[in-house]
Amino acid sequence: MDAASISALAALRGALIGGLTSFAASWVTQHTQARAQQLAHKLTRREELYKEFIDEASKLYADSLIHETSDVTQLVKLYSMIGRMRILSSTKTLESADQVARAGDDASLERRQSRGQFGNARLPGVSIIELF
Repeated sequence: MDAASISALAALRGALIGGLTSFAASWVTQHTQARAQQLAHKLTRREELYKEFIDEASKLYADSLIHETSDVTQLVKLYSMIGRMRILSSTKTLESADQVARAGDDASLERRQSRGQFGNARLPGVSIIELF
């Protein structure tokens, strides 16, 4: 092999290595950005779900203090949200969400037992959301 061929092969190898390095760097960058976007999207989904859950649980609890019977559609919505949380959330969060849902049921039961005595109704659930 003459010097010109060696030089040409070295240049080709250098171009190939440079191209592969550039490709690998851009792939890693794209992968990292995609992963960051996925995590941000998951976080946003969880935040929206938790916000909706807190709103519904608060409405259900307030409704249970005022009325003697629970609104079944609100209960279904609340438990539907807990079902969605099973996919996105930790066990501790699910346990807290169950406690919050049960507190609304308990308040409704207690309200029925007190038969309209709003002043005697317990209000522990006002801070029950803090568990969540």
